[in-house]
Amino acid sequence: VQLVQSGGGLVQRGGSLKLSCAASGFTFSRTPMNWFRQAPDKERELVTAISSSGDMTNYADSVKGRFTISRDNLKNTVYLQMNSLKPEDTAVYYCNVRRYPETFWGQGTQVTVSS
Repeated sequence: VQLVQSGGGLVQRGGSLKLSCAASGFTFSRTPMNWFRQAPDKERELVTAISSSGDMTNYADSVKGRFTISRDNLKNTVYLQMNSLKPEDTAVYYCNVRRYPETFWGQGTQVTVSS
């Protein structure tokens, strides 16, 4: 299993960023995907998840209405569109897949939101 992330960077408050995660090594179209984040001195937290078909999603309360997860099963890629970014969204963001009994992570992408 390999998860390769792209996107991220530095943005001002209220700005937008889009993260991508290209997956390989498993049947992507049959596998739910997740995005986590970890801010400095905080535990890693689940931000959002999407079902294998993309018809079901859920979000942490802190990002509802601002972030959107999506996927393209032809490209084996999951996306995270982040709008109306706030300084408290600053963190390293990780793509994640759980394939029992293992869990796999992308390499992490820094997102920094300046005030």
